Amino acid sequence: MPGSRILAITTTFLLAIPVFADTLVTENYTIEIQQNCGEGNVTCDDVSYHSKSHKSGNQLRLKGKTLSRMCADGVTPCQFLGYEFKNGNTTYTVLDSGRLLVEQNGKTLVDESGEWRYE
Repeated sequence: MPGSRILAITTTFLLAIPVFADTLVTENYTIEIQQNCGEGNVTCDDVSYHSKSHKSGNQLRLKGKTLSRMCADGVTPCQFLGYEFKNGNTTYTVLDSGRLLVEQNGKTLVDESGEWRYE
């Protein structure tokens, strides 16, 4: 049937989309970032954040998006900056430079630099 052929092709294509995961290790946290968008996407609104505290072992999972600097036209992304995740009034920013910034109501709760590990 023609419809089942399209479904099979679509399913095969979706399963072939690679998932990108990187790990940032700071003094107090290990954070795994996973982009759930296909390869070649400049921006991605489906990014997963999974952190684990080195001290307490507490874990946190969030969904977020990539951050980019826009070109002069204000529409085209020119430079990848990192990722942003929200949990209520708390914002978790993980920058490409390896910086973890956690802010709540304008107050900085965490500001640590770390090292990216690509495995």
